[in-house]
Amino acid sequence: MSTPVIGVLALQGDVREHLIALAAADAVARPVRRPEELAEVDGLVLPGGESTTISKLAVLFGLMEPLRARVRAGMPVYGTCAGLILLAEKILDPRSGQETIGGIDMIVRRNAFGRQNESFEAAVDVHGVPGAPVEGVFIRAPWVESVGADVEVLAEHDGHIVAVRRGNALATSFHPELTGDHRVHALFVDMVRANRTPESL
Repeated sequence: MSTPVIGVLALQGDVREHLIALAAADAVARPVRRPEELAEVDGLVLPGGESTTISKLAVLFGLMEPLRARVRAGMPVYGTCAGLILLAEKILDPRSGQETIGGIDMIVRRNAFGRQNESFEAAVDVHGVPGAPVEGVFIRAPWVESVGADVEVLAEHDGHIVAVRRGNALATSFHPELTGDHRVHALFVDMVRANRTPESL
C-alpha cells in the first residue's frame, strides 16, 4: 500500500511541527498554500495559529472555496486549536470578517480556556487513541460548546469538549504536534488511508 500524501495548510501557524508529526506517523507531508497543491493531497491538517488570520489568508490565496469543496466531498481533514475553529459551522464570538470552512456540526468558543499567559498542559483521554492519555497542550485554546447528533465526542477536559470527529473530519482544541507524541496524527493518517480509493493505492 502506498504512503498517503497529507498536506498542512501553510498560511500561518505551527506548520513545521505538523509536518514533522505526520512524517513520524508514516505519511508523506507537504505544505499547502495554493489550490493546485490542495488538489494533490489525500488529506489536510489545519494547524494552530490565529483563526481569523488563517481564514482571511485562505480567502486571499483563493483557497477558501476549494477547501470547502474538498471537505464537503469527504477529504479527511484534521484541525488543531485554530483549525478546530475553522472546521466549525458556527463561532460564538467571531472576529469581523472571520469565515469558517465548516465540516463539523459544532458551535465553538474562541480563546475559551484563557489568554496566552493562561496556557497549560493536561492529560487527556482521547477515544480511539490507544495507550496512556495524550498530553494536551492548550494555548489560547477554544472549546466546543455543543455538537450535532452525528458528531462523536472523543475527549473532554474540565467538563468541556476538546476533541471531536464527524466522518472524515477530526478536531482537537489542543496541540499534540508540540509534544513528540504522534498518536493523534497516527489516528488521522489511518483515517486518510481508509478513505483512499483502490485506484489511488
